[in-house]
Amino acid sequence: MSGRTHIVVDGVVHTYQPPRGRPVRALENVSLDIGEQEFVALLGPSGCGKSTLLYLLGGYLPVQQGAIRVAGKPIAGPAPDRGIVFQHFALFPWKTVLQNVLYGLEKQGMPRDRRLLRAREFIALVGLTGFESSFPAQLSGGMKQRAAIARTLAVDPQILLMDEPFGALDAQTRSLMQVELLRIWEGTRKTVVFVTHDVQEAVFLAGRVAVMSARPGRIKEIVEARFDKDDPDLFRTRPFVETVDHVWNLVRAEAIAAQRSGAA
Repeated sequence: MSGRTHIVVDGVVHTYQPPRGRPVRALENVSLDIGEQEFVALLGPSGCGKSTLLYLLGGYLPVQQGAIRVAGKPIAGPAPDRGIVFQHFALFPWKTVLQNVLYGLEKQGMPRDRRLLRAREFIALVGLTGFESSFPAQLSGGMKQRAAIARTLAVDPQILLMDEPFGALDAQTRSLMQVELLRIWEGTRKTVVFVTHDVQEAVFLAGRVAVMSARPGRIKEIVEARFDKDDPDLFRTRPFVETVDHVWNLVRAEAIAAQRSGAA
């Protein structure tokens, strides 16, 4: 972890109470510190509580046990300092790219001239200049996700929460979007918490990978993944391959444990 601590997750426990059936313990004693401007990936088998932890960070779920603090203050619900990007874009289909990006700025009460300038700035940042008047149905999957990222970044959150944002994309587009996200992160230096199922994606994008156990999710191990992301041969270098293999073995062991326990 580098820089000042930005997010502190301290002994968090979360249990879902379905209307029928038994309670489901999703998280058990999760503790994690995330530095300011750090890029951290959450990785683990299906059902391990990755998205639950992300929604707790976003304030969309209440903290039942333990504590989550952002910049030293307890989370009390969703707030403008935390922006979230979902897997399935979550764009308004009846709004153009420009109107989608303007939406949050309008909610903030930003003057019209300023919000137009800011929206166009972030549309340019994600490489969508020329598509301001396009509707989501006219865009490819990668372009939709660029628009969703621009909309989130435009309101200037300190923290970017990303829930498998490239999971619905084809392999080629996903690879391009990973590089694009790193470029955007290097330009904005937001604190990023990125949920993924893809081991190579996690090791490539993040500075640290928090590997979670089978449900109830715990932090099993935090793996350093600081590489030269501009190296065109990075994926073939021995340290990168060994890190991917190590993380994969951790996740694989937990996935097998989840199958045996019926938690997956």
